[in-house]
Amino acid sequence: MSVIELKHVRKSFGTHEVISDVSFSVEPGEVVCIIGPSGSGKSTLLRCINGLETYQGGEIIVHGESVDATKSRIRGIRTRVSMVFQRFNLFPHRTALENVAEGPIYVKKEPRAEVYARSRELLARVGLGAKMDAYPAQLSGGQQQRVAIARALGMNPDAILFDEPTSALDPELVGEVLSVMRSLADEGMTMVVVTHEMGFAREVADRVLFLDGGVLVEQGSPDEVLGRPQNARTQDFLRRVLPA
Repeated sequence: MSVIELKHVRKSFGTHEVISDVSFSVEPGEVVCIIGPSGSGKSTLLRCINGLETYQGGEIIVHGESVDATKSRIRGIRTRVSMVFQRFNLFPHRTALENVAEGPIYVKKEPRAEVYARSRELLARVGLGAKMDAYPAQLSGGQQQRVAIARALGMNPDAILFDEPTSALDPELVGEVLSVMRSLADEGMTMVVVTHEMGFAREVADRVLFLDGGVLVEQGSPDEVLGRPQNARTQDFLRRVLPA
């Protein structure tokens, strides 16, 4: 069974259609990178998968369960598919450790002692074992994003959605976040990554999707899409973003 499946999904804001008849699936352990110009619907697509946005047509299925507006169903889906945002979205009044532990304790109702032990392990795993008691304001952007990744892992998800996870970071901090993501991919984590980091997509993705104007224009292996794109829209986009 696919972890995530989209069937002819459409999403509009008023009369403006931002996602148009998009279909694809994500298999267990697969890393799918979604690329495309700003405003092409990439982030909206992730938000629809996670139930943060409603959609007007088609169907999104997570582990056999349809993503719809039912609050209890959305809550269940979010425990299985975590999301890492552009802007970290950490609780500013909670320490790194408390941020990671929050979801399993209050959403999944797991025992506090077990959650805190696992949260410490996760922070150590992303290289922040010495920063457990620090508040977000005391951390760099790269450190905050690594806390956000640890928080996503804390829910023990089947998949993680990454929405431009490095776009808010200074260039020198990008590498530390991508390194953690590479490790997750190596460990077999199912990931859907909206990114402008073409080198990461080429190196880590099993499949690359090019989205433009809400349309899934082209998909295939990194070599196919990034190295030998067939569609003129893909070719034009890559000419603009890839080094000469």
